[in-house]
Amino acid sequence: MSDCPGLVLPIFNESTWHVGLRATLYLITMIWCFLGIAIVADTFMCAIEKITSKTKVVKIADSDVKEGIRDVEVKVWNDTVANLSLLAFGTSAPEILLNVIEICGNSFKPGKLGPGTIVGSAAFNLLVISAICIVSIPKDEIRRINVIPVYVVTTVFNLFAYVWLALVLMVITPNVVDLWESIVTFLLFPALIIVSYAVDKGCCCAKNNKTSSEVEIGIGPKAVEDIDHCPDASAEEERAEIIHLAKELGRNREISEEKAAKLAAAKIAQGEHHSSMWYKVNARRGFSGGHKLIPKINSTLKELYENVKMRQSQMLSDIASTASINFIDLSDGGTTAVVEFTASSCAVLENEGKVRIGVRRMGKMDIPVTVLVETIDGTADAGSDYKPLKEYVEFAPNESLREVYVEIVDDDIWEPDEFFFIKLYLPEEKKQSDVVIGKVSINQITIINDDEPGKFEFSKPSYIVRESNSTAQVIIKRINGADGSVSIKWKTTDMSAKHNVDFIGGQGDLTFNHGETSKTLSFAIMDSMLPERDHSFQVEIFGPDGGAQVGKIGKTIVTLVTDAEFDGLVSRIANQTKQNLDGIRLDTSSWKQQFHEAMNVNGGDIDEASAFDYIMHFLSFFWKAFFACIPPTSIGGGWVTFVVSLLVIGLLTAVVNDLATIFGCLIGLKDTVTAITFVALGTSMPDTFASKLAAINEKYADCSIGNVNGSNAVNVFLGLGLPWLLAACYWEAKDMQFDYPAGSLGFSVVIYLTCACVAIFVLLVRRKMSMFGNAELGGPVKAKWATGFIVFILWLLYIVISSLEAYDLIEGF
Repeated sequence: MSDCPGLVLPIFNESTWHVGLRATLYLITMIWCFLGIAIVADTFMCAIEKITSKTKVVKIADSDVKEGIRDVEVKVWNDTVANLSLLAFGTSAPEILLNVIEICGNSFKPGKLGPGTIVGSAAFNLLVISAICIVSIPKDEIRRINVIPVYVVTTVFNLFAYVWLALVLMVITPNVVDLWESIVTFLLFPALIIVSYAVDKGCCCAKNNKTSSEVEIGIGPKAVEDIDHCPDASAEEERAEIIHLAKELGRNREISEEKAAKLAAAKIAQGEHHSSMWYKVNARRGFSGGHKLIPKINSTLKELYENVKMRQSQMLSDIASTASINFIDLSDGGTTAVVEFTASSCAVLENEGKVRIGVRRMGKMDIPVTVLVETIDGTADAGSDYKPLKEYVEFAPNESLREVYVEIVDDDIWEPDEFFFIKLYLPEEKKQSDVVIGKVSINQITIINDDEPGKFEFSKPSYIVRESNSTAQVIIKRINGADGSVSIKWKTTDMSAKHNVDFIGGQGDLTFNHGETSKTLSFAIMDSMLPERDHSFQVEIFGPDGGAQVGKIGKTIVTLVTDAEFDGLVSRIANQTKQNLDGIRLDTSSWKQQFHEAMNVNGGDIDEASAFDYIMHFLSFFWKAFFACIPPTSIGGGWVTFVVSLLVIGLLTAVVNDLATIFGCLIGLKDTVTAITFVALGTSMPDTFASKLAAINEKYADCSIGNVNGSNAVNVFLGLGLPWLLAACYWEAKDMQFDYPAGSLGFSVVIYLTCACVAIFVLLVRRKMSMFGNAELGGPVKAKWATGFIVFILWLLYIVISSLEAYDLIEGF
């Protein structure tokens, strides 16, 4: 136990130390180094992002421009090629370098830690990550693989990679890797890229007439043959979304400018489509207390935003259905009972004897509610024109509607129309904390002295509405009678303001029930990129039925005027949002920015830093400060950062190789078992958090589990193909063969292949059967937990069976 040498460690003699102490120190240091690898891998992937985001200008035909040809800036790298080349290499860099360093440091003789890590990491990626993603999807939601052809290709290559590995080690030339076998293994990597690219472009399938990128952004090959992404269009869309959110949040006076800008940036970052690399970087920064790619917002601020969205959604729904009153949800998501009148006004003929007034209850329905109604004099006097009323209205559980009646005094004296009010109260003696009075708390009752159906007209000939109000409301009155149910038509006419550009108008019918004397039409004001908007549109009423007429004011003009104060607020929020978004870019522009983010918890956003962020920042501070010395991605188009960070990953991987080997030796754990457990988990854990986040936030499952197969295949083709090629060339030069005992590795590969086939079959069944939601991820709760458990158990079986064989407790091949 005292003699456990590595390639570099131990630096000094530790033989006199207690074995338990040494093992504990090596385990802690190994975990700490895994944290360091994750942080430098963040920098490595930012370099890859910079490289693969490089653009070029191409000319395309466009009949809408004068010259007939338009310059478009497009990405140089195809998404599929980027995912399977640099991105896969970035994800698998620790495993690949571990194998290269191990075999080179061992005089080109095979080791057990590196190959075991390759297979163990593949098992963890496919089985554990898939299981976590299956069960992580929110209730009643699903995620499906979107680009099926590419997924099929990577899945086939994933299985073939390990079949090929088993054939090389145990069938073709047992326990020997020939030069041609190493060459073929290495060349399978570019073969994977070429085939995937061809399938993505539709070369092998006529039905697949869109690339993966085109599917995501909605452009077909007929429009632009080889354009995967248009940065100009994305920038314009992002600008429009920033302005929209800034206006939406600016209308809520409860949210400060700074918080509104942070919230807008968070919503935009969450709502965008992101690559799997983006999620990997964000996950690594999340558990290291680093600068997160999604600004963290507290629950109170998030709740305020959700209330804003709820109110806007309800408003648009009411406008679409031409409802009379713009409804604001006071029920707090159904947790509070809301009581109000069913209408804000009504009319009654004097000879009817009494008027019926509706009282409705919304929101929380499972409790009894008591409210008080009381009449108040207007031009009508209590006693001479109506009998006063003051009484309790009691709602039983789940009862939504009650009615109260006010008696009208009928006399023989002619008098003009008169009115009085009835008001809703929450009685102090019976007040309930989970009950509120709604918006329609007062009802105006008009006593009409004739039985005419009445006339309809607008309350005034023109309305001036500020943009900050978000809606324009016009009131239609029914005068000189309110007898019977009568309908009237309405329509909007564009003037300088245009329908569906400046406002949402149209046409429709309004029905006034018997006794109703007032209705409100609401028109949504649309966001505009114009600096000034003093525009107008016209609203007209016509065609009443039931003998009613249109009064003197049958048309009204609505003018939308600029709100200078509100525009200034929106501009400030939008500018701060843009700054926040620039601050969460993957790449960094200078050493100053790198050191600022490295030295400060949460990248400098201290206000939103949690206790966990502070702890992880303290534990990772050395690594952050050290890696801040790596040149930023602004130098050399990202390639300098790529090379330097790769060298640092190699150095750390060499240290981890020794730490894992010595730790296993100290506790009596074989290298094969150490590789498939501790090392595989250490290298794959960041990807687990990234995949879970991608599964929850993305519309499709491609970023979460779709890239797992490609990464596993690259692990074999590069992680074993490259060191095999180096070693085979070395031994060929000496005219000797490269001996590579299959041993436990061959058995582990076969067990992994078996478990992988079962797991892929489970995912296929989930996609094909409705009981699982016809999707790889999510679906009905019981079904998703059952399938997730099955896939996770496969990983446990792989670990247990491989470990038993390594210790000769069961017989291998």
